[in-house]
Amino acid sequence: MAWRRKSRHTLRITIQESEATTEIKLEGRLAGLWAAELARTWAEIAPLQNSRKLSIDLRNTTYADASGIRILRDIHSRTGAELVTSTPWTEYLAEEVTRTSANQVDQEP
Repeated sequence: MAWRRKSRHTLRITIQESEATTEIKLEGRLAGLWAAELARTWAEIAPLQNSRKLSIDLRNTTYADASGIRILRDIHSRTGAELVTSTPWTEYLAEEVTRTSANQVDQEP
């Protein structure tokens, strides 16, 4: 009998706050239920942001589905968060997030 290794696609969300900044560090797959977890986490910390600068570290994000991109777009369009990248994949993801949020702002009357 062959054993099949089940992989768990997970996302680690780390929040680091200082007086002036908040950093959200994402590691893993931003998809499905994990995108919903990021949305829940953001809903908890957003009211506490006040004038803090927001940074989203995407350097260790390995995948994002439509729901993951949608929540990143929402956060970025509301805050103008800095998106930190280090690979062609994360640069592409940041471009998708910023291009769409810029287009959404342009389309509003």
